[in-house]
Amino acid sequence: MHICLVSETWTPEVNGVAHTLAQLSGELLARGHQLQLIRPRPMAPGSAEEVAVELQLPGLAVPGYRQVRVGLPSGRRIAQWWRENPPDVVYLATQGPLGWSAQRAARRLGLPVVAGWHTNFDHYCHDYGIPWLAPLVETRLRTFHNRCAATLVPTHSQLDDLRRRGFQGVRCMARGVDGTRFAPGHRDDTLRRRWGAGTHTPVALHVGRLAPEKNLDLLRDSFRAMYAAHPEIRQVIVGDGPSRRSLERSLPEAHFTGFVSPDALARYYASADLFLFPSLSETWGNVLLEAMASGLGVIAFRHAAGAELIDDGRNGLSLDPGDEAGFRDAAVALCQHPARWTRLGRAARSRALGYTWPAITDTFVAALKDARENRHATERPCRV
Repeated sequence: MHICLVSETWTPEVNGVAHTLAQLSGELLARGHQLQLIRPRPMAPGSAEEVAVELQLPGLAVPGYRQVRVGLPSGRRIAQWWRENPPDVVYLATQGPLGWSAQRAARRLGLPVVAGWHTNFDHYCHDYGIPWLAPLVETRLRTFHNRCAATLVPTHSQLDDLRRRGFQGVRCMARGVDGTRFAPGHRDDTLRRRWGAGTHTPVALHVGRLAPEKNLDLLRDSFRAMYAAHPEIRQVIVGDGPSRRSLERSLPEAHFTGFVSPDALARYYASADLFLFPSLSETWGNVLLEAMASGLGVIAFRHAAGAELIDDGRNGLSLDPGDEAGFRDAAVALCQHPARWTRLGRAARSRALGYTWPAITDTFVAALKDARENRHATERPCRV
């Protein structure tokens, strides 16, 4: 198939959408599919090596996230480009203005469209102090997705939730992990010594974008409580973002690394013992799956990947969303019991290895083929 991917982000940008598209693209190319890409013009000039043809369009940087660009409406340019380079099917990885433009152009040209649910924009309205906007955002999202042949969501719980809210054509496509790259065997004693950790010193890790929607106040409180209960513990935070400075002031004992390379990241996971993931804004949470594959004792809420992957007490610890005291207490208790976090980590890796990118890509390709074979689905009346 000739598949056109429409996205606001692409590697080497560091985020869940770029990571997912990179993994899917590699699998698709290995199977002989041809890829097109439509995206905002990146800040660092260059073309994506993985795609046959690419259309770069004007974009604006997101305030507070200079490296993230939002594509501007460009429907005419997209339609003209598709007339010259017609794909068999379009995959929209963005619900922003670029995604709407691409969707309208595809409908005019009779191209089948599948969309991905990569970001909980309605949830972000609450995180950024504009909850009154959430109902309008949900209505717009429902209109957008109900005009697609299918919408792919990462978890079954989100599939059920969206169906209850009137979203049509919703299908589940989880995320995968490379169990060779993310593995306990990459443990690095030199790296641990750099953190001041001996053989038996617990190391607690967090990986992710450091931004308000990531529930970082709970991360801060949990790290503080763990340090009070076990002063020898070492705490490592991988990632960057607008909340980094305030978090550094609050956690002077922690090691802040910024973003690291993929190979270094695998060593950071494997060299830790515990992984804290307090976010409630994720659609999935690739970092949780990576931590589990690396054999860490994980603590998360029963939300997104945490609900899909963790069997509480068997392969990790999971708390009801909003139970912040329970989350903090679980972290404090686990950091004091090495045998338990080791047992949980072994079971976590076994669970994670069931999620492979080849299997995920099978689901992705099946959805695209169904859309291509049933083009009339893109003309389904929109119910909002």
